[in-house]
Amino acid sequence: MVSALQKWTLSVGQGVARYSVALFYLAFGVAKFTPGEAAAIHPLLVHSPFLFWLAELFNQRIATDVIGVVEIGLGVMVAARPIAPRLCVFGSYGVAASLVVTLSFLVTTPHLDPALSSFIVKDLTLLGVALWSAGEAARASVPQPTSETLPA
Repeated sequence: MVSALQKWTLSVGQGVARYSVALFYLAFGVAKFTPGEAAAIHPLLVHSPFLFWLAELFNQRIATDVIGVVEIGLGVMVAARPIAPRLCVFGSYGVAASLVVTLSFLVTTPHLDPALSSFIVKDLTLLGVALWSAGEAARASVPQPTSETLPA
C-alpha cells in the first residue's frame, strides 16, 4: 500500500524536478542576452562541433541571443506540461539534446576553466530529469481508455 507521504513525496519531487529544469532554461536563456554571458560562452561555441556555425555566421551577441531564444522556448515548453503534455515531450527532448551539446564542451573546449567544467557537470543530472520528463509527458499525452472506448 502506498502511503500519503509516499504519494506526496513523489508528486512534489516530480514537480521540483521538472520545473527546476524549466526555470534553469528560462533563467539561463535570459542571461544569454547579456554581454558578459556572450563573452563567456563564445570560446565554447567556436570549438563545438555542434555550434561552431553560430559563431561563424553571427557576431558574438547575436549567436548567444539565438541560443537564449531557444533556451527560453524549451523552458516554456517543459513548463507547459499541465496544459500541453505533448509540447512538454518535445521541449524535454530539446532540453536533453541541448544538454548533450553542453556536456560535449567538456571534451571539445581546449583549456577549459576547471570551475566551468564543474559547473557543466551538473548538466548530467539535468539530462536525466529531461529524459524522465519526456517519458512521463509522453505517457500522459496518450489517451487513456475509458469504459466507453473499451471493446464489449
